[in-house]
Amino acid sequence: MTTETQAQQWPMPKFYFMVDWGSATNIPFQEVSGLDIEAQPIEYRHGNSPVFSKISMPGIAKNSNVTMKKAVFAKDNQFWDWFQKIKMNTIERQDVVIKLVDEGGNPTMTWTLQNAWPTKISSTDLLEDGSEVAIESIEISHEGLIIDNS
Repeated sequence: MTTETQAQQWPMPKFYFMVDWGSATNIPFQEVSGLDIEAQPIEYRHGNSPVFSKISMPGIAKNSNVTMKKAVFAKDNQFWDWFQKIKMNTIERQDVVIKLVDEGGNPTMTWTLQNAWPTKISSTDLLEDGSEVAIESIEISHEGLIIDNS
């Protein structure tokens, strides 16, 4: 068995990933969740159907909001700056690209969130006797998810 064949048989670890949005690249996130898409089922039965049950067919696609968490750094206002651009039903929409990378830093799988915009920002909780890193999160809505596993 060749080394290339062995490498293709091992599943990818999920801990090495990069996030890009707008002009910012390789943003160091701790966690990304909510990369889901589903087709909402439509149930239908016409009046003269000989079958006494409904049929199910695919309806509108539904995208989940994506939540991303990262450490708080001094003078880093990326989340807040983007959120501040929401004004009377207008927002700066951006594509967000999440890349699962191999040990060489090469993308092996990508998720592209089309026309994404922030819906919620959660700041860190504060605890006087805590020793953890301060973590903030952003929840992003988007209009489509493209998955590329090439």
